[in-house]
Amino acid sequence: MKWKGRRQSTNVVDSRGKKVANTAGAAVLLNFVGRRFGMKGILVMVVVVGVLWMTGLVDPSAFLGGTGSQTVPYQPSAAEQERFDFVTVVLADTEDVWTAEFARHGETYPEPQLEIYRGRINTACGMGSAQMGPFYCPGDRKVYIDLGFYDELERTFQAPGDFAQAYVIAHEVGHHIQTLLGTSQKVHARRGQPDYNEWSVRLELQADYYAGVWARNNQQYLDQGDIEEAMRAANAIGDDAIQGRTRGKVVPHTFTHGTSEQRMRWFNKGLQSGRIEDGDTFSMPYEAL
Repeated sequence: MKWKGRRQSTNVVDSRGKKVANTAGAAVLLNFVGRRFGMKGILVMVVVVGVLWMTGLVDPSAFLGGTGSQTVPYQPSAAEQERFDFVTVVLADTEDVWTAEFARHGETYPEPQLEIYRGRINTACGMGSAQMGPFYCPGDRKVYIDLGFYDELERTFQAPGDFAQAYVIAHEVGHHIQTLLGTSQKVHARRGQPDYNEWSVRLELQADYYAGVWARNNQQYLDQGDIEEAMRAANAIGDDAIQGRTRGKVVPHTFTHGTSEQRMRWFNKGLQSGRIEDGDTFSMPYEAL
């Protein structure tokens, strides 16, 4: 993918130096002190914490409830910084494509933010972690990614290449489009219903379609083999592929994202169409997806 020297999005938050504290232990300690020593014990503890706070040795939010965080100097490697720069270009590409597509329908496109973090991150949707992979939070309209995921994409999922990495961002931005259109809200309202998983599959396949729309409108920057990289990534993260690798068997009724074949096919549909209105995964029978 031709990306170097091109526009980088300004909607990027660099949180790689932010450390999120696990405060559960502090809450337990506060409760124990209160039960064992009463209010006097708690007051003494507050004084001690105050002293430690003034000396910079502790974040008091850990003792006041919630989740504490601390920002520390962070120096990325040259390779990681290049990856950071790459995803800012990919986000800029999605902004250009979806701004034009929304304008075609007489609408304005509210751009999402991309927050890049390491390990764990506080979001409006709760605590996020690198183990979750990239994700979109409709509560704050942000895409979150730990760049270490791309190592996992290459090593575990056997899906190397910069366009495979770009496809992942474009898919999550697809969830932003669904939030703007109200699609995500309708699906999430069905949580707890017997057919919720099927609705989740429809949502994910549509996000793959939207990633294909982005690719179609970004072809001037593609190198030979880029589409194949995206297809390999879509194939590797299908529910059947993941279950086969992790469980040793495939359980279709538990699918939430769609099969490898479905994910590749809907990405390709978006690639062939390039239009948002051709990606309706909700009106057809589930078996026809």
